[in-house]
Amino acid sequence: MANPVFASLPTTIFTHMSALAVAHNAINLGQGFPDEDGPLAVREAASRSLIEGPNQYPPMKGRAELRTAIAGHAKRFYGLDFDPETEVLVTSGATEALTASIMGLVGPGQEIVLIEPAYDCYRPIAEAVGAVVKSVKLAPPAFRLTEADLRAVVGPNTAAVLINTPLNPIGRVFDRDELATLARVVLETNAVVICDEVYEHLVFDGRNTPPLITHPGMAERCVRVGSAGKMFSLTGWKVGWVTGPRALVDVVTKAHQFITFTTPTALQLGIAYGLEQQIDFTLNLTKELQSKRDRLAEGIAKVGFEVLPCEGTYFLTASIRGLTNEPDTAFCERVVKEAGVAMIPLSVFYQSGKPDHMVRFAFCKKHEVIAEAVRRLETYFVPR
Repeated sequence: MANPVFASLPTTIFTHMSALAVAHNAINLGQGFPDEDGPLAVREAASRSLIEGPNQYPPMKGRAELRTAIAGHAKRFYGLDFDPETEVLVTSGATEALTASIMGLVGPGQEIVLIEPAYDCYRPIAEAVGAVVKSVKLAPPAFRLTEADLRAVVGPNTAAVLINTPLNPIGRVFDRDELATLARVVLETNAVVICDEVYEHLVFDGRNTPPLITHPGMAERCVRVGSAGKMFSLTGWKVGWVTGPRALVDVVTKAHQFITFTTPTALQLGIAYGLEQQIDFTLNLTKELQSKRDRLAEGIAKVGFEVLPCEGTYFLTASIRGLTNEPDTAFCERVVKEAGVAMIPLSVFYQSGKPDHMVRFAFCKKHEVIAEAVRRLETYFVPR
């Protein structure tokens, strides 16, 4: 016998498209990880810790050095005061942070509200713990969060709302009004909010939107999920965290202790050094990614894609209706085989009522890789 939630899952689209990219020697703009490692100084700090030790179990909540650095980061950028001892939890990546948050804050039969298009791990985790999943579907091309849509699904039975901003896959950054609307609706219930903010610094064009937890009444209702991998282009390290009020972080911690228990000491100390000494890398990374976004957007627009606004993350969304009438998945499979460029169909990020005319590109790649991908698409779609 097997857990039906996981047994029924197909191979992920990311695995499928990456395998096709390898098979056809394609440029992979599907999976969202950088093709350059993060700061050498951070890697050296972790290396020293690995050699010098200790290399035994660190505290279950995380090394004090990292928890202090995480709290300091929240204070510096958002004016938030988290107690490193009771309001900060270190996890083995943001996915584990999300898993522990969902397991800790949503029980069997309780409702959790997702905002679609949604990162693909949310629903199976929630369903596996027995939660009832409801969703708000954002409508293209604006993908705005509205009060009417929220009130249609958030109510007295809602245990949690999960919001991702900046939003993977479409690059939306929910603005102050949208977050205020969410806060107003949530405050009429007993629900909490799990805030997936792993791309918190990857926000473009000078936007400055304070996190939901800073809105009136939300300080005791929110947990924030962060990612060192996204901040420092070290996604393989799998260092994440949860911050929030003690009452919520405490129960998330109890779930965490039975998932991974802890995270390697050397990596924790490397990230602590990064947060305290190398945050300029992260801020400069935002500028670099914005230039890559613009380069890719300009290139694919000339090919015939209709580019949608991208306000943050690694990802750019585009309509394919100017190029084809076929569904997005079939389009992506054809293009990776025939043009040598891999992308992801947006429909996989919806449960039902899926738009099937949009694709997602990842632009967290070297400039020359983006340029070559654009060249291949031009050759394929605009033959001379």
